Amino acid sequence: MMMDSRGSGVLLHITSLPGPDGIGDLGKGARLFVDFLAAAGQRYWQLLPIGPGSRIFDSSPYMSLSAFAGNPLFIDLDQLAVDGLLVEDDFVERPEASEYEVHFDEVIPFKNELLRRAYENFQKREPDDDFAVFCRSEADWLDDYCLFMAIRNDQRQAAWCSWPIELAQRDAEAISETRLRLADEIGYYEFVQYYFARQFSALRDYAAARNVYLIGDIPIYVSFDSADVWAHRHCFRIDSKTLQPTHVAGVPPDYFSATGQRWGNPLYCWQDGRGRDNAALFDWWRARLRRIFATVDVVRIDHFRGFEAFWEIPADEETAIKGRWVKGPGKAFFDAVSDDIGELPIIAEDLGVITPEVEALRVELGFPGMKVLQFAFDSDAANLYLPHNYQDTNCVVYTGTHDNDTSLGWYFDPEVSEDAKKRVRRYVNSNGDAIHWDFLRLAFGSVARTAIIPMQDVLGFGTDCRMNTPGTCDGNWRWRCAEKFMTDYLAARLRAETKFYGRCC
Repeated sequence: MMMDSRGSGVLLHITSLPGPDGIGDLGKGARLFVDFLAAAGQRYWQLLPIGPGSRIFDSSPYMSLSAFAGNPLFIDLDQLAVDGLLVEDDFVERPEASEYEVHFDEVIPFKNELLRRAYENFQKREPDDDFAVFCRSEADWLDDYCLFMAIRNDQRQAAWCSWPIELAQRDAEAISETRLRLADEIGYYEFVQYYFARQFSALRDYAAARNVYLIGDIPIYVSFDSADVWAHRHCFRIDSKTLQPTHVAGVPPDYFSATGQRWGNPLYCWQDGRGRDNAALFDWWRARLRRIFATVDVVRIDHFRGFEAFWEIPADEETAIKGRWVKGPGKAFFDAVSDDIGELPIIAEDLGVITPEVEALRVELGFPGMKVLQFAFDSDAANLYLPHNYQDTNCVVYTGTHDNDTSLGWYFDPEVSEDAKKRVRRYVNSNGDAIHWDFLRLAFGSVARTAIIPMQDVLGFGTDCRMNTPGTCDGNWRWRCAEKFMTDYLAARLRAETKFYGRCC
């Protein structure tokens, strides 16, 4: 069973890897990082969601165009050259990229252009049997996704609800005609997904051979402008006439926000018109989890509490204030899924205000929850995120997540109270000069079975290296880890701490 003994790992998204094209990919930089993890005695590499992003949402991995597809920006172009699909001249206009930050406006057109050239060369070859097998075996999601992307491109990136009505409504005759008209474009998206899958599988095998296992991440909700909502509209709260969500997701007002959070994702139709479980939605979720577990070894589900109860906001409300709690599918959903696909190695994101019912569901399912050390020092000794209050080893402790500042940034943030900083110094018996290592040792020394440290905290980097600031729409998801930072010294130091606290693989 995965995560059944003490272990640790590092959180670093693929975009943050070193590489020659201005963004991390599945090539040399990914293998270098796996080698670093193995040398450092780490068992896990945690990723953010790996689906194709949208510039409308600042390339956020949590607002993907598909819950099934892979991000084409992650494809290693050098490997395509090794495979004979690109030549040296194709790289003449390779942009001079930053080692430290992703510039999506430069990366996206360059990589897309070379992927198009690779596809043209692929078409000139003899038919690829493996490609044909991939297209058949993944047809349940691949056909709709590739058609969705082809139409979206044909419609100049317009959201599906703005397409000609016969396409938005998926009229059978219009869909059939469009498949023929856009056959070549559909083939391009099939090609991209095929090579993404090949390269990701090779990376997973490379990691497993070094006893490093991948932790993936999926948001509970999907983007409205996605292949999933377009192709499976009956699974979502969508008005059949306006094609707009009737109700959207979010969380209610709390200590941090007087108006709550209105995320805008369409909610699921967990029940059909007769009050029974929505079989189509259960099937969609089974397929979604089968796909992610075929890709990674463990999955973190963001906003797990939505399976017990979710905040339903009328779509015409501008804030989350006038929402209400609605019961989710609960344990019956996970029982149905596990009956179909077997063991579910899931990490339940259970941060924030969590009710006893949510905690009871997580415990009954046996999923580890999350502890975040940056949340541990803003109150008193009863704070549930303090390690001495961990009642169960079945949890995953983080110094911080992709949504937090770095530990160093947190410590020097003037908005963090001096009392909190005094408490952390006393708790770790330190003057705070190396607070990131203090936090790391605190996580490693806890009873939590698994400890995950963001790479920024391993390196001791500040706020300028933060991955995401919730509530902001621009400038996130850009930090990169240069190859020069993955030193033998750092790996040895991390390994020594890992071994000392009984987490070495």
